[in-house]
Amino acid sequence: MVKYELKSKSAWSFLKVAFIINLITGFLLGLFLTPFLSFFLMFFSSVIEMQFQIDISSSSIESFLVISPLLTAFFFTFFVTFFEWIAILLYNLFANLLGGIILSLAGEEIKSDNIVRESSHVKTVISPAAPAVKARDVEQQSDAPPPPPPPVFEKSDAVHEIDVEIVEKPKDEKREMITEPVRVRLAPSPSGYLHVGTARMAIANYLFARHTKGQFLIRIENTDVARSDNSLIEPILSALDWLGIQSDEEIVYQSDRLDLYKTAAQKILESGHGYRCFCTQEQLAADREEAQANKGPLQYNRRCLNLSKEEVDQKLRAGIPYTIRLKIPDGQTTFTDLVSGDLKRDNKEIEDFIIARSDSSATYNLAVVVDDNDMRISHVLRGNDHITNTFKQIHIYHALGFKLPVFGHVPLILRPDKKKVSKRLGDKDVAQYRKEGILPEAMFNFLCMLGWSPKNDREIYNRDELIDIFNEHNFNSSNAIFDEQKLEAFNMEHIQLKSDHDIAMQVAPMLVDAGYTTKYWLETRWEFLRDLVAILKPRCRRMSDFVEQSAYFFQFDYKYDEKADAKNFTPEAAEILLQLADRFDNIADYKKESIESALSELAKEKEIKKGVLIHPTRLAVSGVPHGPGLYDILYLVGQKEVVQRMHKAVDYIKQK
Repeated sequence: MVKYELKSKSAWSFLKVAFIINLITGFLLGLFLTPFLSFFLMFFSSVIEMQFQIDISSSSIESFLVISPLLTAFFFTFFVTFFEWIAILLYNLFANLLGGIILSLAGEEIKSDNIVRESSHVKTVISPAAPAVKARDVEQQSDAPPPPPPPVFEKSDAVHEIDVEIVEKPKDEKREMITEPVRVRLAPSPSGYLHVGTARMAIANYLFARHTKGQFLIRIENTDVARSDNSLIEPILSALDWLGIQSDEEIVYQSDRLDLYKTAAQKILESGHGYRCFCTQEQLAADREEAQANKGPLQYNRRCLNLSKEEVDQKLRAGIPYTIRLKIPDGQTTFTDLVSGDLKRDNKEIEDFIIARSDSSATYNLAVVVDDNDMRISHVLRGNDHITNTFKQIHIYHALGFKLPVFGHVPLILRPDKKKVSKRLGDKDVAQYRKEGILPEAMFNFLCMLGWSPKNDREIYNRDELIDIFNEHNFNSSNAIFDEQKLEAFNMEHIQLKSDHDIAMQVAPMLVDAGYTTKYWLETRWEFLRDLVAILKPRCRRMSDFVEQSAYFFQFDYKYDEKADAKNFTPEAAEILLQLADRFDNIADYKKESIESALSELAKEKEIKKGVLIHPTRLAVSGVPHGPGLYDILYLVGQKEVVQRMHKAVDYIKQK
């Protein structure tokens, strides 16, 4: 049962001050009322003397008038202070009753039938049958053995069904105040290029750090020699840099920290939280086959846990290789996740997993815990496919006596076929999207919105706005679909937000690389390039579209769209094109207004709709039936070039 109590610390202080104020007020009030009392008493005494023939001396009346301010002050102070005191008591009584009702409705209660080891946001509940343990929240001491580890969740290369109970947080839960400096990290492995899933987690951690004025760090996890390729580190960092994400401190490389992991594994072994496992791969495979045949759990059977000291020493003298396993205690492990709320796992489902291989190298989970503690990471935000690792890592934290960080597991990014976005499935990396014309601002914005929401209908934000509104509790609980068409829509919106000059600066080298023109030509015709960008911008979804759609402004191969050719290049069109070309050739001041005027006048003279002239003219000059406004095209292509292309089109039509 919950006891609710509201203590007003300032109540008695208030009464003390109020008493003094009331006393002074009453005294002043008495002085103010004295003249009225004097008149009243004189009148009243004369009436008494006349009616009852009693002599009331004036000295008695004067004495009363002298003490009247003091009497007034006393009674005023007494009654006012008394009612204030009564009001405070009623307020406290009401608050206690209301608070008790609210907590009763909420169903909160204090459970005391389990021994609870709690560390702010993560706790391990040990069943009554398990050995009692002390709270972990004590200062780490070098001369004292670390406390026993809490339960862990097992990791394996295979995918297993796991029993994790999830209690989601209410949607209206208020954001908790962060009291310690936020330090987050991104830890990519150089087993491939930076894919969108890792980039999305980099953005989430970066925004969290910037919003809280914390630190964002980068660690390269390259201890897996079989899968890591150090030549991929630079492309990963380059892609992050393109997104505007850099580490606030020197980048950490796991390959430089191997001795730290060996020391940690040895500490766990010597403290009794781990043990040597001499089982061979063949033995382990046979055990798994037997368990599978018997439909039992595919867990290590603890064959080596109960070896005597003599047996262990004998195997060590014989030079038999061994791994180090972490011993999992009985009980249950829970932790509060920033996204999913309280997660709980029964420890009997977890095997004693390996923390150090037979070559003494650390496994992933041991290295991660050692690094996160050494880097003083306060919050670990990562994909929810790491929930299994978190249950496991909690045990390592406790075995080493480390303080636990806050964990948050973000929903995954899925492909349209609902499979996880993965380098191994051939999904494009971030650098590829850069080459295909996606702006870093758009990619940053789009990836931020995958699985996270600002809780409104707006989607397009710049970096500073996202930093300002970011809330680590606004992640969705369901996985997000990576829709490349929606990414293009985001990109188009960000293209519109950029100035023509900024886009021209980015497009210029792309035009040179495409062989359309030269750097010198563009530098001497910068106004032309900005005008070209301005008319193409509303139609471009990628930056590469500027190159694809601008080809005929620089060079023309006199090839025409087949369908448009059959529809618009008729003998009648040839005659009209020839007349219109002559009109254009005779324009003295070649501008969009004069071009439109010449076309309109010819259409009026021929008594035809302007479309009859517009469609064949567009095809003759651009080779395609669509694009920016015709008058914009004719103006930027230039008078001489336009007339030449129209004459070539007439010759083509006549030769058909």
